[in-house]
Amino acid sequence: MLRIGWEKPDLEAVDLEGLEKLRRECGADIVRMTTLATCGHPGGSLSCLHILLTLYSNMRHDPVAPLDPERDRLVVSNGHISPGVYSVLARAGYVRPEQVLLGFRRAGSPFGGHVEPKVPGVEWATGNLGQGFAAAVGSALATKLRGSRATTFCLMGDGEQQKGQISEARRIAVKFGLTNLVGIVDRNRLQIGGKTDEIMPQNVNEEWEAGGWNVLDLEDGHDFGLVYKTLRRAVRREVDRPDRPTVVVARTVMGKGIPFIENDHKYHGSALGPADAGKALVLFGAAADPAAAAADLAAWTDRRKGAPPAWPLPPRETARATLDPGTPVDYTPSTAPDMRSAYGKVLEDLAKRNNATGAPPKVLAFTCDLEESVKMGGIKKATPGAFFECGVQEHATASVAGRLSHEGYVVFFSTFGVFGVDEVYNQLRLNDFNEASLKVVCTHMGLSVGEDGPTHQSVDYLALLGGLFGFRIAIPADPNQTDRVIRHVATTPGNWFVGLPRAKTGVVVNSDGTPRYGGAWKYVPGEADRIAEGSDAAILAIGPMVTNALEARRLLKESSGIEASVWNFVSIEPFPASAVIEAARTGVVVTVEDHSVWGGLGTRVAERLAMVPPIVLRKLGVRGYQTSGPYQDLYEAAGLSPKGIADAVDAAVRTARPRRPNGGGGK
Repeated sequence: MLRIGWEKPDLEAVDLEGLEKLRRECGADIVRMTTLATCGHPGGSLSCLHILLTLYSNMRHDPVAPLDPERDRLVVSNGHISPGVYSVLARAGYVRPEQVLLGFRRAGSPFGGHVEPKVPGVEWATGNLGQGFAAAVGSALATKLRGSRATTFCLMGDGEQQKGQISEARRIAVKFGLTNLVGIVDRNRLQIGGKTDEIMPQNVNEEWEAGGWNVLDLEDGHDFGLVYKTLRRAVRREVDRPDRPTVVVARTVMGKGIPFIENDHKYHGSALGPADAGKALVLFGAAADPAAAAADLAAWTDRRKGAPPAWPLPPRETARATLDPGTPVDYTPSTAPDMRSAYGKVLEDLAKRNNATGAPPKVLAFTCDLEESVKMGGIKKATPGAFFECGVQEHATASVAGRLSHEGYVVFFSTFGVFGVDEVYNQLRLNDFNEASLKVVCTHMGLSVGEDGPTHQSVDYLALLGGLFGFRIAIPADPNQTDRVIRHVATTPGNWFVGLPRAKTGVVVNSDGTPRYGGAWKYVPGEADRIAEGSDAAILAIGPMVTNALEARRLLKESSGIEASVWNFVSIEPFPASAVIEAARTGVVVTVEDHSVWGGLGTRVAERLAMVPPIVLRKLGVRGYQTSGPYQDLYEAAGLSPKGIADAVDAAVRTARPRRPNGGGGK
């Protein structure tokens, strides 16, 4: 790969010659990849290829240290152009070309149909269109807070400009002065269904200008010299308003370099057949004639049938901030605030202890026009530079905050539950997939919202969050537990969700009236707390229902003599399965939650009870994020093939009814 930099006013002949050679090599590999996999997106990969090669020839980056904090970053929001990205990364030294050709869209391989950070050099898995730009905003904000000279680039398609999240994110970028951010729109005027102007007309340049951005027109996105000069202007801020971020709108041709597919939207997402692929390889100079091209493709096809090569190792984990968690606060029944206020006090304390004057902040707080409701006023007052009010723009904010957490900051994102889970589920899912470390603390959960009504009563959040493989979930029962849970979450890497009610619920106390979760009590993920003993029934509760369950226990004993144990299931993920089995020894289990009866605590308890004798339940399904590949291979890997199902049933039967010594079945 060429290493040019942005210093030259123009590319020299040797630069242009080198870039053209790379274009032909990458173009051939784009064709090979998609044809071998019989699927993929060659059209957009080819329309972006000149831009990708120019960027990687000039950005500050190092394949030996792909997560160097001072690197320039490229977020590819139109992630379906993965063939183009992988081909360029191979020439840049991040991976080997043969790994890409043998692994593209193959089960078990990191080279997915959409870009994924398991591939060294890929910054973010952007998923469905319109998501990546907000992550790029988060990246640019992260480097700005550190005082880094790094530039963040974001490559986008023109079809995805129809997504509202892009509008949200560009306003955030302007508000926080992200002049170190350069957007690039691949304006080939085609999307999967046809012409962008027919599917959803929009004035791309004017919309960015109206958002406060500098807009540079790149008249020919396939002229290396012009691409370089235009991007150079953006990087060096040689624009009308250097105090604003800049977007480059590049006029390109879908399928560029293969005349018989150019400007044909079919090839947005369709591979070339073998015959046409052979013609394309000849055009790119990868084969002397169609016969040689056919032999080339046949050889790679045979190699893909064999054992896979060693896949590249994913980049090392980004360093996380080391925090002073502070000293937990003890609240008594007479001094306790609501749980939201206890949360706000912890945030303020963490900021005062860890956000030093004159140094980049470690603890950041994001909200969406709800500063007072989610009690972030304290951290705003203590360290104003660590508080980010993003307006009523939850989708972009969740993505911006998630990417910042991936850059080493401890980031709290707070809003109401119905906004922070129901509304932005997709953004949380992408944060989870990208192994971010976001702390989502939502207030106004469940029916405690009260008079705001059913549209604002988040009673499905556990059902939704349960579909995210990496999120851990805690639902505190009182202010003392809230204080300690938040301090634990702040100092523990990974994505966390903490749910708090709107209403004041008081303090959970022991039989002698002392605060149960004060003093030396510590939150331990995966553990439940048996607050009260009882042999007739077990009440399993979460959040504000814990105090209600304790009162119900008192009433039961007084009215009917029933002795019920009460359990606080503060940890939802990881779930304390052993506590369920222990509680079930009473023979009667009642779950209580300010949540739908479907998908919450009750569902989790029922699943655990069904997994032990005398009834054995085994759940087959997807237990983690998978790779790209033919669906039959993915079913096999997930245990969902006929043999996988049969093996699971056999194991379950053996558990329920041990076989006779001679191997025969027994009743």
